[in-house]
Amino acid sequence: MNKVILLGNLTRDVEVKFTAGDNPLAIGRFTIAVTRPYQKNKTKESDFINCVAFGKTAENIGKYFSKGSKIAVSGRLQISSYTDSNGQKRYSADVVVEDFDFCGSANTSSSNSPAPANKADISDIGSEDLPF
Repeated sequence: MNKVILLGNLTRDVEVKFTAGDNPLAIGRFTIAVTRPYQKNKTKESDFINCVAFGKTAENIGKYFSKGSKIAVSGRLQISSYTDSNGQKRYSADVVVEDFDFCGSANTSSSNSPAPANKADISDIGSEDLPF
């Protein structure tokens, strides 16, 4: 069984590209920083794991996630090989994302969130106005 489940933060914005042709397919590439379990008297360490998603999954991840977003992904590990410009055989490991989930709170940047409503001034309410 080849199953990978990761929870981490995006290290950069998702790069979404489309294939050429009559039916273009979205391909999204991104990296997730996954913190290793904490060990006493050691600093936190992270692994940086390359991920790739296809189709609507890639489009949705690219649309709703950005650098720093917390994301959970599940999929499979795929090892690829290629020959570089010097003739050396190279290997790369990617998680092919089959499913993802939102983690953490919604984006709360000041430009996208509405201004907080003014709180009512209750100093002028008498005890006879209270329902209890």
